[in-house]
Order: sequence, then C-alpha cells, then structure tokens
Amino acid sequence: MLKKTILILCGGLFVAPTSGNAQEPPTPNQIVVTAQRSGAPMWTIDTASGTIILVGEIRAVPKSTPWQPDRLKEATGEAQRVIIRARPKISPGDIFRLIFRGGKFTKLPKGSVAADYLTLEQRERLAALEEEYDQDYDRGSFLMTGFDLLARRLDFDDDTTKDATEIVKKAADKADVPITRPERFRGEDLLDNLAEAPPESHIPCLEAAMTATEQGKDIIERRGNDWRKFDVPAVMANPLEQALGQCWPWADNELGEDIRAQWTGMIEDAATKDGVTLAVVPLRVLAEDEGVLDSLKARGFEIYGPEWRES
Repeated sequence: MLKKTILILCGGLFVAPTSGNAQEPPTPNQIVVTAQRSGAPMWTIDTASGTIILVGEIRAVPKSTPWQPDRLKEATGEAQRVIIRARPKISPGDIFRLIFRGGKFTKLPKGSVAADYLTLEQRERLAALEEEYDQDYDRGSFLMTGFDLLARRLDFDDDTTKDATEIVKKAADKADVPITRPERFRGEDLLDNLAEAPPESHIPCLEAAMTATEQGKDIIERRGNDWRKFDVPAVMANPLEQALGQCWPWADNELGEDIRAQWTGMIEDAATKDGVTLAVVPLRVLAEDEGVLDSLKARGFEIYGPEWRES
C-alpha cells in the first residue's frame, strides 16, 4: 500500500503517398498547434534551433474533464524527443527495509499520540473526520493519515483517465521517439529521507489533506475543469492540488530542490538541441513560486503560454 501510495504521489517522420509525393514533415509550429489542441495547458519556448513544448501535467485527471489526449499523441509522434518524469527506483531490498521499518513510516513515535503534536483546533478537526469515516488516526503518522484522507476518503484518484505522461510515453515508444527522464531517486535514499523526517514536518500535509477532504469531492472536478480552461492559478489554489503539493516528497526541501533542479537542467539542455522537444512536467513543479517556469524566465527564456501567477 505504501509503495503504491509513494508511486502515485510521488520526432517521427511519417511518409505516405500523396499524389505520388512524400508527405512533408510537420513544422515546429504545426506540432505546437497539434499539441495545443489537446486542451492541456502548455507553454512554448523558441530556441535558436528549435522549440520546447512544456505540458503542465496534473495527476488523476477526472474522466469528466473534456480534453483530447489523441492530439497529444499525434504531437508526440512528430517531435524529435520527449522528456517525461521518472518513477522512484524501488528494489526488492527496499521492500524488505520497508517491512522491517514499517512502524517508522506508519506510526507516530512510540508512546506518543496525535494530540502531542497538534493544536487543539487541528485535533478537533481530525476527530471530526475520524467520526465521519469511522477511523482511528490517533497513532498513525501524519503523512499516512494525510494519504488515507486523500486517496481513500476523498478518493481523488478514482474514475480517472490516463495522465499525460502515460499517453506521451506510449506514443513515443510507438513512434520510436527518444525518451529522456530525470535521474531516478534510489528507493533506499527515499525511504531513509522519509524515516528521518520528524512527525512535525508532516503536519502541513495533514492539515492540507483535512482541508481538501472537508471541502468534498466537488474540488476534484473543479480542479480538472480549471486545468482544462488553462486557469493555472486556480488549479494551484485548489485544495486538492495544495494538499498534494504539501505532502512528501514534494514538500521536502532537499528532495523538492533536487526535483526542480533536474527539470530546469533538462529543459536548458533541450534548448541546445535541434527540432521539437515535448516535455511533460508536473504542473506544480512548473507553476509554483520559484518553480521551473520562474527559474527559466529568470535565465532569460521567452516563455509563451497561459499566466501561471495571479497578476
């Protein structure tokens, strides 16, 4: 269950006969237009020798969200390269470590309970949720409680469609488009980082998860619709997106900085390449304060696309 939770939270040339002539390869601008027709929010960067398309991905897009993933597939097949996120590298040894050290991840330190760390107001809110869902969170780690509220009580990842990374990966494999990923974090390092984090560090995650759960399921569809409308500030302010961004590993300072630095470095490297690079990047990594878009803009890149901040 924990492994699954961590994993969750955590150009082709087409030739065809046309009046006896080979079909002309699409121009960078045509590929951009095709990608934009998918309905996913995205930004473009023109470089000296090509174009970079940054697709802002949210996880668990509701099936009710009206977007056109086939357009993203088509654009992927026409790109020269794609960049997508990596999954943590979890080894069999890491699973054994998790089994023998599971208490450190799932429970508060021995002899302590939630009230030892939470304010009276926070504990009262948690008690109300315990009563509503017939759960006992008194000894559970705040991170696991937060995950339980989001994934099982709010059930945010139910009845969803494939996310942009899955779509692009499948299309790139089919079209033999080269795929680049960030360097994977070792499972051992991730588990050590998580085990060493004090209980207090996960209270913001718990509080944000309580807020999202209290708001109810309407925020799930609203988040998807705002994403489809390119209202990036509204997506970032959505209680569900806020909660996902407040929970480990995103909220961990060390891991968060490494994630942002990897993405910024890969995009800067893509700026030196010919042709079109299509990158699918978590929206919160792109649009957060001092995130990848801010970092690229500070480095002098001209970025075209929807506003990612409130003006």
